[in-house]
Amino acid sequence: MSDLLSNVAEFSVTEISQALKRTVEDQFGYVRVRGEISGFRGQHASGHAYFTLKDESASIDAVVWKGTFSRLSFKPQEGLEVIATGRLTTFARASKYQLVIDNIEPAGAGALMALLEERRKRLAAEGLFARERKRALPYLPRIIGVITSPTGAVIRDILHRLDDRFPSHVLVWPVRVQGETSALEVVNALEGFNALEAGSAIPRPELLIVARGGGSIEDLWGFNDEALVRAVANSAIPVISAVGHETDTTLVDYAADMRAPTPTAAAEAAVPVRGELIGYVEDLAQRQRHAARRTATGLADRLRAARAGLPRPYDLVATHRQRLDHAASNLFSCLRHSVQERHVRFSRIAPRLDPRLLRQRNEDRAQRLEALSQRAEAALRTRVEQSRLTFSPVSRELIPANRRLLERKANVLAGATARLAPQVLRADLRQAVNRLTPLAQRLQPAAERIVDEQHRRLASMEQLLNSLSYRSVVARGFAVVRDADGEVISAAASLAPGQGVNLDFADGTVGATISGAPPTQRRRPKASSDDDDPQESLF
Repeated sequence: MSDLLSNVAEFSVTEISQALKRTVEDQFGYVRVRGEISGFRGQHASGHAYFTLKDESASIDAVVWKGTFSRLSFKPQEGLEVIATGRLTTFARASKYQLVIDNIEPAGAGALMALLEERRKRLAAEGLFARERKRALPYLPRIIGVITSPTGAVIRDILHRLDDRFPSHVLVWPVRVQGETSALEVVNALEGFNALEAGSAIPRPELLIVARGGGSIEDLWGFNDEALVRAVANSAIPVISAVGHETDTTLVDYAADMRAPTPTAAAEAAVPVRGELIGYVEDLAQRQRHAARRTATGLADRLRAARAGLPRPYDLVATHRQRLDHAASNLFSCLRHSVQERHVRFSRIAPRLDPRLLRQRNEDRAQRLEALSQRAEAALRTRVEQSRLTFSPVSRELIPANRRLLERKANVLAGATARLAPQVLRADLRQAVNRLTPLAQRLQPAAERIVDEQHRRLASMEQLLNSLSYRSVVARGFAVVRDADGEVISAAASLAPGQGVNLDFADGTVGATISGAPPTQRRRPKASSDDDDPQESLF
């Protein structure tokens, strides 16, 4: 027995591991394994993904390499039942076998619906499907962006419906609408349209339509991609989702601003019917014209009614014009009456302003002042003499007593003066100066004001004297007739033939002799009435 054992070939650990690896890979080179994903914690730092596929009684390790993971249409999720396609191999370092996965798909429609419902609830919890996030579609977009396959019937239906309703400028971004890369291409199209600027060479669309025809849930699965749903929700341009037929629903429909049951319905929702819009505008224009005509007619009627109740312009000014005519007719008589009244008042005042009367009044007041001065001087002299006679006897008796009193007061004053310091005297002097300084400052303006007031009074009296003086009359070409004694001659009847007179002119006095008999005093004619006055107007 020992000889037999000694003849068995020896293998190294590496040889056994490689032999097992070749056996397993040859026997199970490409397999499809159904099981539940367990232990999935996301991608490793290296980018690979490691987890376990299990069923009721067994489990197998699985790995998805980094390059394969990015191409998977369905990403692994914990607890999801899937069908994994790949090849079986061994891991020599840990003495175990594992499944290297090339593709993963859910195990049946039930699993897809469960995955779809779970993803829908999670995205709804984030608020991506909230109604307040949805924006209103533009009423008449000038540029419409369409994201769909350029070779299918969808784009033809959309363009045909837009031409029928309202021809618009359409930008088509071609994408695959089915397969592993469809979701990524639609995301790139959404981001590309949103990245366009208004003034760029390619105009920025005002509305986007994501469209695809009908199909099974597997065919439409790319429009349930989480990245695509987020791109639709974050789009700055309003989006209409037109994926599948009316009964087909994807997560993009929830995130879009509007869901259309078919691509044709999306085109109808994008633009109004041009003919209906033109008819509606024409109807509004006609209604506006009728309303404007009715308004103008109503305003014209109101204007006519208001004008009928207003007085004529001539009637408004007729009364004022009559008052003006009446005032104009009374103006001249009022002016004449005013002039006559002022002439009478001046005639009454003129005698009191005669220079002789003023001179006589001044002479009388001067005589009264002189008499009062003499009486005051005599009374003062008498009072002084009486006082002197009264106090002379007493003064002789008071001289010795006054001398003694003065000596005592002098001694007291000398002692007080000796006790007073020069500083105290200077302080008293400063206080007196301080009291007198404000008085002096107040006295100076008061004195100036008094002098100014007297100057103004003197100037006013001088102006009055000049206005009343006869010299202003003489300066206008008149002369004053005086007799030899210098008295003013005011009547021709007081002159005699051969009498000498002096004529005072503005520039001097000349002598003259009266010749001929004085004229007889004529009676002054009686003043005529206003109607006989030859001077009809003062102007």
